[in-house]
Amino acid sequence: MTTKSMLRATVAMFTVLGAGSTYAADMPAALTPVPVPEHCKAAISTPAFGGVIKANPNPACIVTGFGDIYVGGAVTGYAYNFSNPFSSLFTPPGVQDDRAGRVDFTNVQGWFQKADGPLQFYVHTGLYSIPTLGLPVFSALDQTDLLFGPVPVAYGRYQFNDEWSLQGGRMFTNIGTELLFTYQNLNISRGLLFNQENFINHGVQVNYANGPLAASFAVTDGFFSGELNWVTGAVTYKLDDFNTVGINGGTHFSNFNSADRSLRFQYATPLAIQNSSIISVNYTYANGPWIVTPYIQYTNVAQVDAFGLAGAETFGGALLGAYSFTDNFALAGRFEYITQSGDRFNPSAQTSVLYGAGSSAYSFTVTPTFTFDRFFVRGEYSRVELIDFQRGDVFAGGGTLGLGFGRLGNRGSQDRYMVEGGFTF
Repeated sequence: MTTKSMLRATVAMFTVLGAGSTYAADMPAALTPVPVPEHCKAAISTPAFGGVIKANPNPACIVTGFGDIYVGGAVTGYAYNFSNPFSSLFTPPGVQDDRAGRVDFTNVQGWFQKADGPLQFYVHTGLYSIPTLGLPVFSALDQTDLLFGPVPVAYGRYQFNDEWSLQGGRMFTNIGTELLFTYQNLNISRGLLFNQENFINHGVQVNYANGPLAASFAVTDGFFSGELNWVTGAVTYKLDDFNTVGINGGTHFSNFNSADRSLRFQYATPLAIQNSSIISVNYTYANGPWIVTPYIQYTNVAQVDAFGLAGAETFGGALLGAYSFTDNFALAGRFEYITQSGDRFNPSAQTSVLYGAGSSAYSFTVTPTFTFDRFFVRGEYSRVELIDFQRGDVFAGGGTLGLGFGRLGNRGSQDRYMVEGGFTF
């Protein structure tokens, strides 16, 4: 064969062999690179943390055929001493009275979630105590039983795209500025304004997030009533890296009478505020060692003569803040004031949702906190005082007699000393 003939044959061979294999997509499947999925890379934002105690940045993750399941939790306990514990009139049947002192768990909890893909879920389970200023504090076992049971939160979510999602089940509320469990907050105890808000509710919620804007709207059962007669919503806007503003609230669209129903969790569903409306506006500055959050809140309780609600209004404001002196030590504090409408000399004219008609109160709280990796220990001093603005001074029975502090309900203040320690994981 001549050189010219060999050249023609070689060109023809490469033409035939290369005709169907010019692109990588046309290569045999065995030779095509297969992308390896990245596991356990989702951003975890539930439960939210709003204080100097931080969530575990690397929670345990289990890779399953259904998807990545993240596991976290908190184990914390506390000891306290209170002046003027409450009357047994505030104690539900079968529960130990409010005590002057106690050593107890605040949280023995675990949470499990799938946080990526279209189908997601979140389950929060365990024991909890939610100490709140101005209210009795019962044991963790009693509070878990009286409030939301051992599975306070459990919901599923469908993530349509990066912006929209729909969820339903037993959910954290849209309402308020302070969060529910102790480790989520700057202070061990929740404040006086927190007492006017709901905590957990059943319902359906739509969520939207795009850039600096986030919003949620829900149809719920309000204060854990089991009847879907509330609408709630929350909108936050991030002005820049350090400043965020928000508004949240809710209202009932039908009246609810707990006397007509056998409620499993009656302590979680106070009749008056189940038939209320609430709106709150907040602002947060978070930059370096500083966290500063002021907010104002208004509530209105409906007048429903059919089951004895005379109506009422409350208005209050709070300032929460913290400064981290080092990576391991921070000092947090809260000051708040709240007042109820009405005349304390005519208490039957309004339903009591504070310390009687015309009552007012303020509180201040100081909480030094030490953190060591996932461990923390913190102390706390707080004081609540009832105020008689009609007389212009603080006095021993600043609301309706029997609705104040002390075993007879006739004391106008309470001091609390607390220490809490534990870890999150």
